[in-house]
Amino acid sequence: MIKAYCETKISRNFSIAMVWINGGSNMDIEEKKGINQILCSLLTRGCKGFGNLAFSEYVDSYGAELNLETLEDGMIISLKSLDEHFNKLLPLLNLIINEPSLSCNQFQNVKKSTISTLKKDRENPFNITFEKWRKIVYLKHPYAYNSSGYEEDILKITHNDILSEFENFKNRNKYVISNNLNIKNKSFDLINEHKIAHNVQSKKHNNNPNILNRFVSTHQKSNQIILMLGNQTCPISSHEYLPLKILESHLSYGMSSVLFKLFRERNGLTYEVGVYNPCRIENSPFLVYFSVSNKNALLAFEILSELWRKLLSSSINEKDIYLAKIKLKSSLLISNQTLDEILQRKIQYIGYTLDQNYDFLNRINDINSADILKVTKKYLGKPFLSIYGDEKKCNEINKLWIKNF
Repeated sequence: MIKAYCETKISRNFSIAMVWINGGSNMDIEEKKGINQILCSLLTRGCKGFGNLAFSEYVDSYGAELNLETLEDGMIISLKSLDEHFNKLLPLLNLIINEPSLSCNQFQNVKKSTISTLKKDRENPFNITFEKWRKIVYLKHPYAYNSSGYEEDILKITHNDILSEFENFKNRNKYVISNNLNIKNKSFDLINEHKIAHNVQSKKHNNNPNILNRFVSTHQKSNQIILMLGNQTCPISSHEYLPLKILESHLSYGMSSVLFKLFRERNGLTYEVGVYNPCRIENSPFLVYFSVSNKNALLAFEILSELWRKLLSSSINEKDIYLAKIKLKSSLLISNQTLDEILQRKIQYIGYTLDQNYDFLNRINDINSADILKVTKKYLGKPFLSIYGDEKKCNEINKLWIKNF
């Protein structure tokens, strides 16, 4: 009836329970993007036996934390409290998932708040640049869209739409994990054993050779240029995932990274530079991003172009591979330092159909430079570029883009 998991190796004086619900913004209805973000926010705004304020006061009275997040592939609900209060609070997970109020009044409040947040996000040029990048990379795939939705879509969503989406939500597979043994003894009604049909079909890797369709620019009077270059790659479950993580480590982890040395140490070009490569159930994005002043924009793009060609044409030397592996392992070990991070990683693995104890650390040792070069050529040979800034500089970069890529 229920798939509950316990992490008993870690002893604390507090307990955490995390629930993963399959299906996040990838389940959003066409022209109503953001509906699952609103539904997720509504879950804690009242449930059976509790009004909105009563619910908040009950959680706060025990000094507990209750957080919800909507991701592309699923939702995460986290409950954290001292051990002595945990059993009193644990039933709330059942109530908010199975019997939320979803009142029309609270729906209107969440809707207004969501629109306000989206307006603020539009003021961030990095968000604008990334929004344009993923739209050309993923086309009409669910990953092309903002998990929080869009103002024009949010305005179309009605209370009845939310109630209808909740019927879909009830049939999604759900998993719970905790460091508290009582999780096994409680009667949860969270999990449906049957697997529902996933409404998102995996698409083949987009390797569009047309350079014009792989470029987008946003013109704005500004003293800086923001640039994002990359492509979609592979799911976290793929054997190609780790070579890309080692490449990410090589490029962007710490002051010994390639991007730091090229853009900041040697040329003093920018403070904002890095790699974005989150894990996904389907093809994950891999992109290099940076911001640079207008006067340094062309030089920065030439440096990045040269680096990109080098990554596609020659293997990374063994010394650099070794260092990248050490940094990646350190990053994974650091993520094991807090119970919140451990449980969130494990419940996401379960949601991603991986074993919760999947051992990336030992598998890293098996990756060599040839593996990384092979994966780099496969996924990054035809990258997509999104730039933001002064129109004249954007046009000059476009000419270099056509020349170099």
